[in-house]
This record gives sequence, structure tokens and C-alpha cells, in this order.
Amino acid sequence: MSADFSTLAEFRALLADAPSTDAKAKGEAEDRNGQLTKPPGALGRLEDMAIWYAGWRGNGRPSIDAPQVIVFAGNHGVTAQGVSAFPAEVTEQMVLNFQHGGAAINQLSKAAGATMDVYALSLDTPTADFTQEPAMDDAGFLEALKTGWDAVSPDADLLVVGEMGIGNTTSAAAIANALFGGDAEDWVGRGTGVDDAGLAIKARVVREGVALHGGGDGLDALQKLGGRELAAMVGAIVRARSLRIPVIMDGFICTAAAATLASTQDGALDHVISGHVSAEAAHHALLGKLGKEPILSLGMRLGEASGGALAINILKSAVACHSGMATFAEAGVSDG
Repeated sequence: MSADFSTLAEFRALLADAPSTDAKAKGEAEDRNGQLTKPPGALGRLEDMAIWYAGWRGNGRPSIDAPQVIVFAGNHGVTAQGVSAFPAEVTEQMVLNFQHGGAAINQLSKAAGATMDVYALSLDTPTADFTQEPAMDDAGFLEALKTGWDAVSPDADLLVVGEMGIGNTTSAAAIANALFGGDAEDWVGRGTGVDDAGLAIKARVVREGVALHGGGDGLDALQKLGGRELAAMVGAIVRARSLRIPVIMDGFICTAAAATLASTQDGALDHVISGHVSAEAAHHALLGKLGKEPILSLGMRLGEASGGALAINILKSAVACHSGMATFAEAGVSDG
């Protein structure tokens, strides 16, 4: 499979022309939900999630049988500024751990019955230091978007995307600051565990990057302040939309990447649900800006799609109840 775009302008056009939810299937799901053997609203948000999923799959009585988890990895030139407690080599080491099945995301994907794929994006060539120049040039940005687009299986019926990349909480904070304003300190957190001095460095780096690259839309911010793994997640999210595959969003970094789509095109994240709110300081605020209510809140801050993967079974349960429960008529139960 090859990406359906060869220029950034063509990618933007695909985003602008992305399909919408299937109103007929959504209406059928709503009607079915009203006939199931339970009091109205008794399953809370599970009902809303099942109806949302049905609309995007174009099936009023769907099932989730082929979830896909994709982890993208990239290295960041801005780590030279001292924004991380870990060296950049850890990115490649963790990729090997993913490939050998030894990471948390391997276990969570397996528990959810999901396939898991890992893509390392030019780890030996970090992006540029965004305090000095754009993180990616046009060619590099386009290549990362294409990697994400091509990674999505057309046979998947649910997608979770995640990342690994030392320094990428700084990129995510810079993107959030560029898109939503405020002070740099509002968006930076301790990431992998930086001390107070490291936190101050992150805030300075974010301020400098946003001052240098302010202006433009969300995709401009992604190219100038992001990383290859963030861009790949964006490419995957847009590809999933084109295939009507619902997406579960992971943590702060994934949410910042996705926010660039929402800031570029209204409704770009209608097919996306938030898997969890992480312990990274600004994630809750960022979800609020996007109007996304997380499924889980467990104090996680691992990244690598872990929170999104964990939420797969919640969504599976919602859809299973919706499609598998009997109606009042089928069960011979009086409908009060």
C-alpha cells in the first residue's frame, strides 16, 4: 500500500474531504440502544461509545474483531538542550524491546486481542533542534506522514496509535503552547522524570521554539515543533478516518499530535476517542481544549500507546453489550 498523497497540499485536501459518520447506522444504533433490556442510560458512557463506534463503522450492530496498535518511534534534536532525564539511545533500545515482545504495550495489546506494529523513523538522524530551525523540512515531514498513513491496516476495525521518543514531551508541550497559548510553564511536565532544573530548561526551550515558529495552522506547528513519530501518528489518524476506522487516542504526546489536526480542520477528530488521561501535567488541560473526555484515569504516564491499548477492552465491552444484549421483545421482558 502506498500513500494517497505526494505533497503536503494533497494531504491537506484529504483531511478537508475526509468522510463523516454514517448517520443511518448511527440512527439504527440509537434505536437499538433504546430497546435493550436495561433502563435508559443504565450503561452510562458505554452506550454513547457503542453508538459512536457504530456510526463510524457504518453498522448499527457492529463488533470489534481486529484492533490494531501501532507504535512510532523517533529521535529529537532538541534533546541536546538537556530536556530529558534519559539519553536519546533509549529510543532505539526500547524499539528493540517492543520488537522482542518485552514492553508493557506488548502485553496490553495481547490482552486486548490486538495486532501490534512498531515503526522506527530514522532514529540515527534526529530531527533538527526546533529552537534553531524547523524540526522537519517539507520532505521529511511528508515522509513521516506517509509512514503513518501506510502503517494502518485496511482490515483493522479499531486503531490505537502511540509513540516512543526521548524528548517528545517537549515537542508536545511546544505544540500545545503554539496552538492554545498561555505560558510555556502551563504545558511542560516532568516527562521521564526531569528535576526542577530540567523542567526550567524545558520551559525555556518551549518558549524559544514557539517564539521562533509562531503562526500558521496546526500542521505547520507539527512540522516545525514536532517529531517524526508525532507526524506519523497524524498520518495514521487521517488514514483511519479515510477508512472509517475509529481511533483510540493515547496520552499527552499523542493528544498533542492529534490536536494539530483539530486546529487545522474542524471535526478532524470526530472519529477519535480519548483512551485515558495521563499523569503528565498538561494532558487534562489539552483534552479539555479538544472536548475529549477520557475513558480511563489511572495515573499512567508511560506512553507507547499503553493507555489507549488498555481502553480497547472497555470499548469492546461497550460494543459487545450493544450488539449482544437482547431487546425487550426478544427477551420477553416487559418494557416499562
